[in-house]
Amino acid sequence: MPVELRDTYLFTTLTDEQLQQVKDLSRKIQLDENEALFECGNPANRFFLLLSGQIKLSRLSVEGNEKVIGIVHPGHTFAEALMFQDRPCYPVTATALKRAELYAFDNQQFSQMLRNSIDSCFRMMGDMSQRLRALIKEIDDLTLQGAINRIAGLLCQYHAMTEKTTFTLDAPKGVLASRLSIKPETFSRILHNLSDLGVISVKGNQIQILDLDELRELAHEDSFAEPRDRSIPGGICPLTGNRRCS
Repeated sequence: MPVELRDTYLFTTLTDEQLQQVKDLSRKIQLDENEALFECGNPANRFFLLLSGQIKLSRLSVEGNEKVIGIVHPGHTFAEALMFQDRPCYPVTATALKRAELYAFDNQQFSQMLRNSIDSCFRMMGDMSQRLRALIKEIDDLTLQGAINRIAGLLCQYHAMTEKTTFTLDAPKGVLASRLSIKPETFSRILHNLSDLGVISVKGNQIQILDLDELRELAHEDSFAEPRDRSIPGGICPLTGNRRCS
């Protein structure tokens, strides 16, 4: 479905006149696959609404390893919080995972318009609050849960988004692994072992959930405990090949 400005969370409270002003101030951008929208450290003069495709937000470690911070899907805005900073810079690099089309909005022009829309200001504050809660949950997941829990949680999220038990992972497995802070080989091995255990079926990037209750249990399981009825002699976890499922 095409993305409409009026249906986008950030713009739903704008008047028709303000919405037209936003359209007039916007600039459409098209990106090819793997093309960068901006680099980490670039001046943050604009924020964006993704119309189609996917955008990967990432940072490089000191060792040069890429960490995927987020994946943006159509209908979502990103980088808008930076308009409230003095001399803001993008803290991540944005790259198209697949051919993408976006609207770009000038921060100064949009912030000036916000001065005349209290409802939109509160809407933006609410959106930032929700994202902060999501980041806190992510920190909890990364520090308190193991790799199995994170992967099971990811698959449950896909199930919730698609409302189907069969779906296609819409990003490369290596990107999803980085998003979960695990190695690509660990990601593939756990998917394979979950398939062997009859929890899911895997064909390329297509996943079929065979045991949703078990998958949900794994998604919320204490990472320091062995999965129920899944240990084998010697205490080796069949999901990871390690003595603890992490």
